[in-house]
Amino acid sequence: MLKRILPYFRSTALVLGLALLSVGQTALGQAITTAAFNGIITDQKGEPLPGATVLAVHLPTGSQYGTVTRADGRYNLPGVRVGGPYRVTATFVGYKEEVQGDISLILADDRTTNFTLADNSAQLQEVVVTGNRSGIINAGRTGAATTINRAVLSTLPTLNRSFNDFTRADPRSNGQSFAGRNSSFNNITVDGALFNNAFGLSSTVGGQTNSQPISIDAIDQIQVTIAPFDVRQGSFTGAGINAVTRSGTNEFSGSVYTFVRNKELVGKRVAGEERQGREIPRGGKDQGRAGGAQEATRRRHQGTQG
Repeated sequence: MLKRILPYFRSTALVLGLALLSVGQTALGQAITTAAFNGIITDQKGEPLPGATVLAVHLPTGSQYGTVTRADGRYNLPGVRVGGPYRVTATFVGYKEEVQGDISLILADDRTTNFTLADNSAQLQEVVVTGNRSGIINAGRTGAATTINRAVLSTLPTLNRSFNDFTRADPRSNGQSFAGRNSSFNNITVDGALFNNAFGLSSTVGGQTNSQPISIDAIDQIQVTIAPFDVRQGSFTGAGINAVTRSGTNEFSGSVYTFVRNKELVGKRVAGEERQGREIPRGGKDQGRAGGAQEATRRRHQGTQG
């Protein structure tokens, strides 16, 4: 009887092992597309306030994220959209409301926002300035990374409106090679979806045709990570290039661009000799537009490149 049951037991254990292995590989390939808030709420004596309410509002869209503090006065707000500005409010019964504003979040950011609430029955005129020394072990340090936000994307010069023109802002980059690794070892994601070249012929999708996988006007932030501490990021030994697209706001907005390369900017001579046997490029022109809006709970965004 034991000899009959043993083969079935081994088969079941093998199937479970393969399933767990596939789940582990899937988890390593995930990309981060959000940010988070964390912190502690105390009174003026330094005692934690359990049950205090924390509300974070994304001002451009009105999106709200709320939670309450635990028994130790700490709170966490995960899954918050990137960008900003945010207004974070802390309230508790019998204490004055405290607000912190003009907070902007980057990809994978876990922003520490602490509050010290004053007793509502007291009118304090004193202003207390405190400082904290960052310890060697700090959860806010997520490894070597460079984040290019929307403001930087709008001001940095670009030659062909590609990822390369912006990821070069990372000091460890040499083209699409990071920290000395070949570009084929990078992992490129947009909103968590893989944008790698499956055949390894170039670093991004469409690289062999000199086209871009997505319009730069549709990108909100780009993050380049070399050695992230976050176990959710992986599947690369070069760099993880993680991008998220823009979302609409409560106001209509748009942009138009024209990218022109004049033929007179192309040299006709090499080392003093005129080029022979090849036609001189006549230049090129690239135009596009982008726009977005949000109405109530509907969101619409479009980005084209022609």
